[in-house]
Amino acid sequence: MEKLISRKQHGFADYTYIPLMAAAPEVFGFEDEDTATLLCRIQGGTVLLTTLLTRAEWGVFKVIPFKTHLLLDLSLGAFSIAAPWVFGFSKNKKARNAFLLMGATSIAASLLTEPKEMPATES
Repeated sequence: MEKLISRKQHGFADYTYIPLMAAAPEVFGFEDEDTATLLCRIQGGTVLLTTLLTRAEWGVFKVIPFKTHLLLDLSLGAFSIAAPWVFGFSKNKKARNAFLLMGATSIAASLLTEPKEMPATES
């Protein structure tokens, strides 16, 4: 069964997600929560790195298989959902809810994306 999101759409979403993740502390108003702010920057950088390295139309270096990229997205989503409790900022409603939203978005994107690898001829 074909999934809702194509590989190309997923790449577009990643390049949109990266600046949103990095800017989340200012957008959602929790820049005073140092740990959450640092984690947003790290996660934004991680998504940027994996996106640039993914073997897809939008990847620059095409090293990581697309299915691996999707597993990394799923893992990042689970990490984001757990982060407020693991790193002690769950009482900050804005930070907690932003991480829950970002985590749910990552999980949904990974599960709803068609996991077709890019043919070698398109590299």
